[in-house]
Amino acid sequence: MRLRSLAVALACATATVTTVSGVAAAHETRTTDRADAAAGWLARQMVDGERFEVDFGGTKYPDQGLTIDGIFAFASAGVSGTNGGKAITWLAKPEILSGYIGDGTTESYVGATAKVSLAAQVRGLDPASFGGVDLPTRLRGLLTPSGRFSDRSEFGDYSNAFGQSLAIITLKRTPGGVPSAAVDFAVGTQCPDGGFPIVLSAPTCQSDTDATAMVTQALLATGRTTDAQEGLAWLISKQQANGGISATQGDPATQPNTNTTGLAAQALKAGGRHAAFANAKQFIKSVQVACNGVVENRGAIPYDATGYNPSTVVRATAQATLGLGGPSLATLSAAGSEPHAPVLACRA
Repeated sequence: MRLRSLAVALACATATVTTVSGVAAAHETRTTDRADAAAGWLARQMVDGERFEVDFGGTKYPDQGLTIDGIFAFASAGVSGTNGGKAITWLAKPEILSGYIGDGTTESYVGATAKVSLAAQVRGLDPASFGGVDLPTRLRGLLTPSGRFSDRSEFGDYSNAFGQSLAIITLKRTPGGVPSAAVDFAVGTQCPDGGFPIVLSAPTCQSDTDATAMVTQALLATGRTTDAQEGLAWLISKQQANGGISATQGDPATQPNTNTTGLAAQALKAGGRHAAFANAKQFIKSVQVACNGVVENRGAIPYDATGYNPSTVVRATAQATLGLGGPSLATLSAAGSEPHAPVLACRA
């Protein structure tokens, strides 16, 4: 099965993340900081300390996207630097890189290319020479006259608001900057209620909480503050009493989750919405496995209040960690990160 076909299939089926469980040894660094504990737990779940894998139909495949989420989480917390370094080295392997971003001729994917480019920047590497690929140049080659970044693929165009936002953010961090048409296109997708849709150019504009969190970060990074603040106001309107935010349209009748809340919290903090950010952060901490939990699970952040679920907890922890107080994606950096993967400090 071609990897692009697998990616499409994974969007419609349940897959299990393959991890390596481990309890910290007595000599390892201990912390009371929740973000550090989350990032430390996450690092210990990596296969060979460098990557995450997904089990689909009994076969294991590399999960480059989740591995990058891990890199972002480590940098956000400022710990697990050793694992972050191993992960970016793994991602730079030609077969791993091309299997994710495409071969650059018949297959080129916006979201993946932008995400790898940003990961390289976060790790202090040059995205213009990453794994033998000039990622920013390839990304600019996917810009259409409308300002939308679109996939080039025989499997169809699956580009969306996430890819558009990541492309804007990573190109903003390059010497050449981001094309203004790309930012204008993102602004133009805004729905009448102030939020942003995940599906671009759909007949009906339907605001999405995850997409709005990402697009507002991109707009804040490029100085489109008014449009970004309208998006943040919509996000806040979807925040529940416990501080959490649910997926898709943010239906208050739907249980909030830490993935969405983590992304939203990062955007809220970047946009100066301090009270809403604090409430979102508190929700994430309320769900996190604390000292009364199973020892090897301590520090992990379950997807929602139903508790620890091995099939969702790794991705949830990676994205929720971003909402525990780290910088925005526009300025995220692993520089100065501690090398160790700390464990939550608990009384014996």
